[in-house]
Amino acid sequence: MFFVYAISSVVRNYIYVGLTSNFEERFKKHNSLREKTTKAYAPFELIYMEEAINRIEARKKEKYWKSGIGKEKLRSLRDSK
Repeated sequence: MFFVYAISSVVRNYIYVGLTSNFEERFKKHNSLREKTTKAYAPFELIYMEEAINRIEARKKEKYWKSGIGKEKLRSLRDSK
């Protein structure tokens, strides 16, 4: 089982989309500054997550959420909280 997720920086205007098989561990890495790509934007809050049956499906979903329309939807999700 894989998870596609979107996290939003609490202090900056930044949304990160990723995929993983162990979300809890990956989220801890993002917030403990152990992920190079997100280190400058921590701390994070989860704004979206969905399951995928395999890595191929997860990658397709990740690409959608990283696209222009996907990011727009994530921004509106984040801003409605």
